[in-house]
Amino acid sequence: MIKTYDFIAIGLGPFNLSLAALTSSIQDLNGLFFDQKEEFNWHPGLMLESAHLQTPFMADLVTLADPTHPLSFLNYAKQKGRLYQFYIREDFFLMRKEYNQYCQWVLSQLDNCHFSSKVTEIEHDTEQDIYALRVQHHGKEDIYYTKKLVLGTGPAPYIPVSVKEEDKENCFHALEYLDHKEKVQSKQSITIIGSGQSAAEIYHDLLQDVDRYQLNWVTRSPRFFPLEYSKLTLEMTSPDYIDYFYNLPNTKRNELNKAQKGLYKGINTDLINAIYDDLYVKSLDKKLTTDLITNTSIDSIESSEMGFNLNLTQHEQDQTFSINTQAVIFATGFSYKPPAFLTKIDHLILRDEQNRYQVSREYSIDTDETIFVQNAELHTHGFTAPDLGMACYRNSIIINQLLGFAFYPVEKHIAFQTFDARKFCA
Repeated sequence: MIKTYDFIAIGLGPFNLSLAALTSSIQDLNGLFFDQKEEFNWHPGLMLESAHLQTPFMADLVTLADPTHPLSFLNYAKQKGRLYQFYIREDFFLMRKEYNQYCQWVLSQLDNCHFSSKVTEIEHDTEQDIYALRVQHHGKEDIYYTKKLVLGTGPAPYIPVSVKEEDKENCFHALEYLDHKEKVQSKQSITIIGSGQSAAEIYHDLLQDVDRYQLNWVTRSPRFFPLEYSKLTLEMTSPDYIDYFYNLPNTKRNELNKAQKGLYKGINTDLINAIYDDLYVKSLDKKLTTDLITNTSIDSIESSEMGFNLNLTQHEQDQTFSINTQAVIFATGFSYKPPAFLTKIDHLILRDEQNRYQVSREYSIDTDETIFVQNAELHTHGFTAPDLGMACYRNSIIINQLLGFAFYPVEKHIAFQTFDARKFCA
């Protein structure tokens, strides 16, 4: 008789790692986790010394599902002898490096998470109603069987298609920033594209040596938006708002996702202020060699002897212009691409009219509720999809679906606001 797991999760970013941590204490649930990377290292190319999370420490891998769980951040800090230092620091927001170290500690406590393990193909055995996964690791291939799947491969870094492969040494995504930083700073001109937290962190870092080069920061947004972090706005990261958003028409959800980018793609206000203060202080001695350009998008990128010509359009003026730069850093976010290993089970997956996953309220994407997704439901569940603070909520729902009963209590209503007007129409 073949060994069949209750579920296999593919991808070991923070969301599936949260699932691994939360299922580690459930004896009745037998799961396995695979990731093709060699190790867990969360965005090392953006591990700037000053970078911190934009969610409080309680948005760790387990606490919001089970505050008593042994794999909580507070227990990690205690085990590492850092709890009192964390207490004295009086800052709810973990350093990004600290969060990465915590995640690595959690992994060291788990024995069902496997790296250097690439899932190449999944087939569905209709007769036995199980999935067979082909997995390559350490030079060999094995087949694993499971009743259910959890896809946590995550979105991929987005770079405009006009960037040529041979140019990517000097024209790259923000995730690779620290790998290229020394070489980039030897250039005479650097341009950052995008206006989220990563773009701001990189701009602030490069601004410290701005007398060495021309530094441009270009965004198509009308301004450098701060991350909205007021308490009534935070109530929108709630089961209440997900229910409301999920039940809106597709067209309305699409509109809202465009309008709500400031709720999850904005810049920390302290960082915006630090950038301004640095610009002010540096401008006291000499004219700054930096330009911050808003309302502007890239039409094309052309290689030249001097580097790259960026052909741009300022949309409010409908004005086209070009700038020359020797290095381009794309802080342009991520886009989701269905993994190739789904090809043979694609007929089981539900899709909407735009060929996106038709994600159920409980995060499944097939009629039998056997395939679940992590952070691939922005279009159905709203801006909470990439939010670390909602990982435990989503995983609690997925775990309860895997088990067939409510192991982790799931909050239904936490908001003081009423989002759904139908409450008043009963």
